Amino acid sequence: MLHRLTLVFATGFGAGYSPVASGTVGTAVAIPLFILLSQWGTSGVLAGLLVVTVLGIPAADHMERSLGTSDPGKVVIDEIAGFLLTMAGSPVAAGHLIAGFFLFRFFDIVKPPPVRQAERLLHGGLGVVADDLLAGVYAWICLRLLERFLF
Repeated sequence: MLHRLTLVFATGFGAGYSPVASGTVGTAVAIPLFILLSQWGTSGVLAGLLVVTVLGIPAADHMERSLGTSDPGKVVIDEIAGFLLTMAGSPVAAGHLIAGFFLFRFFDIVKPPPVRQAERLLHGGLGVVADDLLAGVYAWICLRLLERFLF
């Protein structure tokens, strides 16, 4: 039962099984979660981020061991954490959500330093989640700049 719950959580309620762009689909799953958590303001989003991260690291670690592969594509809880970090402090508005989504996906795919290094140096669930959190930091900074100057 615990394995099944871990599987559901780590795959973003099955989003990780998308045959195409599972990371993008996993990020999309985070949008309604962000909207829900935003009802309690930034502190609600940060609390959700903390829970997703703290539970996501061992879930990703378990999935790596179960599947016998490093950073399996089915695991998208890291994308959910990265997107929540990206959006922390942003209002629930279409322009902000779209910008945050594309900024996070960009940095998660490009992996500028130290994102790629974190992915290579850290192992297990910590490595799976840490690189997406770092991509989320880049996206958060860019989104803050966009919000300040464009929105």
